[in-house]
Amino acid sequence: MKVKICGIQTVEAAKAAEESGADMIGFLFADSRRRVTVGEAEEIAGELSSCIKKAGVFVNAEKDEIDEAIRRVGLDYVQLHGDEDEVFAGSINARVIKAFSHASPCTFMEMFSFPADFILIDSGSKNARGGTGKAFDWSDLDHPDIDKGRLILAGGLDAGNIEAAYREVGPYAVDLSSGAETDGVKDPEKIRDIMNEVRSVNDGEDL
Repeated sequence: MKVKICGIQTVEAAKAAEESGADMIGFLFADSRRRVTVGEAEEIAGELSSCIKKAGVFVNAEKDEIDEAIRRVGLDYVQLHGDEDEVFAGSINARVIKAFSHASPCTFMEMFSFPADFILIDSGSKNARGGTGKAFDWSDLDHPDIDKGRLILAGGLDAGNIEAAYREVGPYAVDLSSGAETDGVKDPEKIRDIMNEVRSVNDGEDL
């Protein structure tokens, strides 16, 4: 099971994720208290090795804005968290993660029919697309229309429930943000705790 630490805002947090063995970090370019500019993300990315992948999170952004971030930050993935359609996703010059809220009216079949490399399912709500910091009922994901090999699980994850997420859901990857923070700031110790838990469940797997 792979790990993405999202909402990275500092070199310190990015380094903590990289050194702890996270597979990917995420930069939020949409309206959020964790938002960074392309320039800030570029500076942070410049301090990292090519071993850790970088994702940019966008909500209904213009194509030019996404292209600039890909070019300057070296994004490996673009995470679409808005109303982007299939044609728009197909125009992105990077691998695509399409995010859906668990509260979405879309069926799992519709979600996994979207032409993206990975499908992220977050808790969300009627008023928020994601980032609520709360888990949803994972038993809903025990469904034949869900491709676990493309599933990224998000929402309310932390070191205390990572093992349960692996055992109960078995996603390709997990996405954490608030669960890696203390008082709204990325906490290197919590990031290390998360990765230690992941290593314990990944023991023996070929990633």
